[in-house]
Amino acid sequence: MFTGSIVALVTPMDDKGQVDRAGLKKLIDYHVASGTSAIVSVGTTGESATLTHEDHVGVVLQTLELADGRIPVIAGTGANATAEAISLTRQFNDRGVAGCLTVTPYYNKPTQEGLFQHFRTIAENTDLPQILYNVPARTGCDMLPETVARLAKVKNIVAIKEATGNLSRVSQIQALVNDDKFTVLTGEDANVADFIRLGGRGVISVTANVAAREVAEVCALALAGKFAEAQAAHQRLMPLHQALFIESNPIPVKWACKVLGLIATDTMRLPMTPLSESARPAVERALKLAGLL
Repeated sequence: MFTGSIVALVTPMDDKGQVDRAGLKKLIDYHVASGTSAIVSVGTTGESATLTHEDHVGVVLQTLELADGRIPVIAGTGANATAEAISLTRQFNDRGVAGCLTVTPYYNKPTQEGLFQHFRTIAENTDLPQILYNVPARTGCDMLPETVARLAKVKNIVAIKEATGNLSRVSQIQALVNDDKFTVLTGEDANVADFIRLGGRGVISVTANVAAREVAEVCALALAGKFAEAQAAHQRLMPLHQALFIESNPIPVKWACKVLGLIATDTMRLPMTPLSESARPAVERALKLAGLL
């Protein structure tokens, strides 16, 4: 289930910043119909940093309920304190989630040994499959392939979302992890086709929020070994991959979802603010180039 196009789902909100349940159902239905492999609920793109603990858990549970078994749901459960990450993970034990996506601790910049102990301790406190998430540009902390290899020996640590943008990480991790059941996914939409060609198994995607069928097609072609076709499909989306990071994620993608009618508003909770007027033409142009608008 941790292969192909996995969407890092936005969290729809009303104009007062409250979670929009009807909007959430509409998004889930869209991904089921478009061939998305799984949903990550309340990851970075789902505004995990600004939701309250209660809202965080509530959004994941609503996503599970509304998905109704039609598509696997992965819960975002990362925190910069190990005890907090364990507490959040335990909220989803025996609730039906397919696994947890846990980001490297942010701000406090642990050592590689600290990272190893952090993730091992979380995994030891749950039976849920764990997906590591390495995104140094967000966290200020880079989990090295040697640490990933140590963690891959923990029975329920089954995958990594590798979002350094460094394609060599695929082969570096695979050279150290002697387990074909451990899955390497990219967190960078801009390198999906090449990442899979080098041995990755898919993407946890921002772009799939607005181009679900198209990202799923790129992954399916690449996983089938049709690399020329995958690359051609990928190149058509490249302007969109770039435009969706013109400002901090998920600002642009939430605006794009609103423009496409996938959500009612692009409301975000402070300190995140809607896409600036000056950035909107670039995102709109990219949506048109991708044939979405």
